[in-house]
Amino acid sequence: MQVKIENKSTVKKMLSFEIPKEDVTKELNKAYNDLKKKADVKGFRKGKIPRKVLENRFSKDVHADVAPRLIQEAFIEAIKEHDLNIVGGPQMDPPPLDPENAYVFEITVEIKPEIGDIEFEEIALKQTNYEISDGEIESQISMIQKTMAKKEKVQEERPVKDGDFVLIDYEGFLNEEPYDKTPKIENYVLGIGKEALPKEFSEKLTGAIPVQDLEVEVSYLEDYSDENLKDKTIVYKVKLKEIQEEILPEINDELAKGLGKFETLDDVRVSIRENLEKGYAQRIKHELSEQIFQNLLEKYEFEVPEVMIEGELSGITMEAEQAYAANNTTLEEAGLSKDMLKTQYRDVAEKQARRHLILDKIISQTKLELNDEELEKSFEEMAMGMNAPVDAIKNYFNMDPKQLEYYKQTQLEKKAVDIIIEKGSITKVDPDSVDQDSPEDDANTSQEDEEKQEDAVVENDAVEENTVEEDKEK
Repeated sequence: MQVKIENKSTVKKMLSFEIPKEDVTKELNKAYNDLKKKADVKGFRKGKIPRKVLENRFSKDVHADVAPRLIQEAFIEAIKEHDLNIVGGPQMDPPPLDPENAYVFEITVEIKPEIGDIEFEEIALKQTNYEISDGEIESQISMIQKTMAKKEKVQEERPVKDGDFVLIDYEGFLNEEPYDKTPKIENYVLGIGKEALPKEFSEKLTGAIPVQDLEVEVSYLEDYSDENLKDKTIVYKVKLKEIQEEILPEINDELAKGLGKFETLDDVRVSIRENLEKGYAQRIKHELSEQIFQNLLEKYEFEVPEVMIEGELSGITMEAEQAYAANNTTLEEAGLSKDMLKTQYRDVAEKQARRHLILDKIISQTKLELNDEELEKSFEEMAMGMNAPVDAIKNYFNMDPKQLEYYKQTQLEKKAVDIIIEKGSITKVDPDSVDQDSPEDDANTSQEDEEKQEDAVVENDAVEENTVEEDKEK
């Protein structure tokens, strides 16, 4: 067998194969001999069918069986001989097999880029020194109080004002006919000024007195996200049924008990502090990771295989589809498409792929491994975060070895980041001296699935509110 390798780029190679005619003949002879033993042809006994008859009747099937086998054997041999670190699947358009000639075909593959040893020690890092104040905790208690508020009907006859809640029915009309994309909604509670519905609703309802029928005209722009509404003028017929006001519960031990797992308000404060500490710790880890990769990505240049970028883009588009599906809509209904997202997020995907390649090199360079105890601990942490039995997590991965290997690689990447941080040159700084953007605003972290900042909240059936992000943005 002859193999010629042509470099199309630093990460893309075209392999040209030539399998000698005698090897092709040998494989065809074997295939026909096997077929002869089991073929059923009228007029001939099994095992006694002439080769010419088999060729006339089954050559297409035999060639379709032999050609892929020849290709696979040659490809595997070439990978081993030339030590090709292939990513993704091979690309090829195999020609038909000709028993009278050598079998010639080409395979295009992408390989991991060759990256020299990475200097990751003593990277200058700034660690934000977050401190939790009593005011921050009380702010979260106020947020909890608001989530437990009740809405009651305003008994006095008065006009609607900003900050009120109103109970309404509404239905959209297009060209004076009911529009099926804006069906009638009954007993909808709207916060005036909160713009859960188009702002025209709040504007029209402000000053109105229940019970009253109104018309709200909304002209949607050409670039509006909903294809069913863009560039249309919808007239909503609205019935204002009542005004409601928010009644806040007192902040005391009774409020704490209403959360389901606390006895006193101090218990709630302790829980909030613990969650804030956890949230800030994860935020610090994220910020340090961003600094690390900003340093390494600037320092180490290499070409990224297209298949890796496409893999990252597939993950991004899948997450987007799932997010829209969770809101009972689709990308198309939002005026988007997979191709649009892939174009928009290509740079993000390439950066993610670069991070994986850098971490993979560091893992190899430092001979990092994940032992059984570390894997078990990670399963336990995942189970705790998902509020699921640890055995359920293990069973999931045991049923899908490919996912298990991916998960192990993710854990190794986390371990590599921990080592880089541990060996970094860290300077502690005050929060005011660094960019206070939310870590969740940056989608370029290699550990996004594992280390998104958790909501620093009191988490239970009654309430689940963000803390670290919302409070720092105030």
